[in-house]
Amino acid sequence: MTGPTRAGALEVVQVPGSGAEDVLVATGGPHEGAVYTGTEDGAVLRVSHDGRRVTRVGHTGGRPLGLEELPDGRLLVCDAHRGLLALDPGSGAVETLVTAVDGVPMRFCNNAAVAADGTVFFSDSSTRHGIAEWKQDFVRVTRTGRLLRRDPDGTVTVLLDGLAFANGVALATDGSWVAVAETAARTVVRLWLAGPRAGERDLLATDLPGYPDNIARGSDGLVWLALASPRDPVVEGLQRAPRWVRRAATSLPEAAQPAPKRVVHVRAVDGDGRVVHDIDLVGPDERRAFHMVTGVREHEGTVWLGSLHEAAVARLRPDRG
Repeated sequence: MTGPTRAGALEVVQVPGSGAEDVLVATGGPHEGAVYTGTEDGAVLRVSHDGRRVTRVGHTGGRPLGLEELPDGRLLVCDAHRGLLALDPGSGAVETLVTAVDGVPMRFCNNAAVAADGTVFFSDSSTRHGIAEWKQDFVRVTRTGRLLRRDPDGTVTVLLDGLAFANGVALATDGSWVAVAETAARTVVRLWLAGPRAGERDLLATDLPGYPDNIARGSDGLVWLALASPRDPVVEGLQRAPRWVRRAATSLPEAAQPAPKRVVHVRAVDGDGRVVHDIDLVGPDERRAFHMVTGVREHEGTVWLGSLHEAAVARLRPDRG
């Protein structure tokens, strides 16, 4: 690898595989500051903090999406095909944690957040459609997405269901709530876990200007949202159309279906849902070099980005333009 290349405000780091969907910054250990990502060929990669070295640390045998750190130093991997996994980045060994809920195999394990005690909160985007059919679920609005919890003893509990394409997951700094993105509804749903509001559900973000994908709490304490594509009136018209129209639209050839727009857009909100940062890179250089931001991770002032389509990750430093 020759290192990152600059495209306007972005530094783009090529990786050997398409679809570097999520990004995770290591917060400790010998590779602190390095960035992990997973690609559509099943590889899990580590990018050095300066973007100059890319190392394959493992392979899931499926399609890795969301990545998180586990207390024991392993990587938690949400694999769209294989479920919830733990991968040792030193040896490459993979342990299967969850493949089914109440005896029914998951169709679309997507993203997660991990509490200090090892409790995992994770999303299953749809019980009807897998990742290859994400557009069908998105347009048809099946509302079969779920937010689940895996306790340290292995018990799995459904916390929320009926979600419109459940996606990114983030925990409050104090663990008092967990949030999950509803991509098809352009909202972020919050479930209170502790305190006087425990068990209540509200919205951390609503009427977003784009469709939220992965979300993550940054080192700044804010919840960062990847907005994969701007709001599309055509798509939303289809979502409100009769079922047969939605089915017909998603049965058309790929080239005739609505497609995500080329944008680079992330937003950060505080615990009250107030917008603190809204970064929408509109320059042609950025949009040519990188698009469809599906993963975002802020770490000590640097914002790393992943993409469902790019064979690259990217970073930007908002204070440097």
